[in-house]
Amino acid sequence: MSREMLWPMFAMAALTFAVAVEAFRRRIAEIRARRIALRDLATSRGRARLEDVAAADNYSNLLEMPVLFYALCLLVAATGTATAPSVALAWGYVTLRTLHSAIHLGSNHVRHRFLAFAASTLVLAASWLVAAAHLLQ
Repeated sequence: MSREMLWPMFAMAALTFAVAVEAFRRRIAEIRARRIALRDLATSRGRARLEDVAAADNYSNLLEMPVLFYALCLLVAATGTATAPSVALAWGYVTLRTLHSAIHLGSNHVRHRFLAFAASTLVLAASWLVAAAHLLQ
């Protein structure tokens, strides 16, 4: 069962790489379309000129809270405390983060995006509580 905790990690990594590719694609397209000199983007102040930043913002998001997800998955796998509910919660987190990314890269409807993010955060918190409960047993 512990190895099953690793597959959601691979899925999150795949999502992160897919969003990185989309961020690169959008950034290059905007630079070409608006004829922005690369030297003008050397600093964060210069990058503020960019208009299509949703994919880059989402990529940054995928390197923030998911760090706790990766740590949790490794902890559960290493301690052999994975259970069907903990694996289900991990997949639930990945699903909600995928939904968050789809909204962010698509309609970018802030309310829907926030609801997906909040739900994923609650699932991650529940996952940590489940892991702690198993370690206390």
